[in-house]
Amino acid sequence: MEIQEISKLAVEALEDIKGKDIIELDTSKLTSLFQRMIVATGDSNRQVKALANSVQVKLKEAGVDIVGSEGHESGEWVLVDAGDVVVHVMLPAVRDYYDIEALWGGQKPSFAPGAGKPWSSV
Repeated sequence: MEIQEISKLAVEALEDIKGKDIIELDTSKLTSLFQRMIVATGDSNRQVKALANSVQVKLKEAGVDIVGSEGHESGEWVLVDAGDVVVHVMLPAVRDYYDIEALWGGQKPSFAPGAGKPWSSV
């Protein structure tokens, strides 16, 4: 299955459970670990868990292997690793605090001025 198809399924799964502020980032030029990162917000611990579960179920039904999943215990930040596509689902305060879009967005963090790499949103 193509990376774009996997990303589309993950976004649809998030939209089905009313995920908010869904952002998909193309990280292929920043790391070789994964090609896409999707970030979404849930209003409560229960919704964060449900959003992540929805992504896992939808991807598994499509035959996508889930490499791993973490954070279901607390439900504050749940990560679903589907290999080339990584999905982060967070509570609003957690998302604001860690601001991973800024880490993977605008510029890659770097101590050398101008050494960061830009990304492009899909």
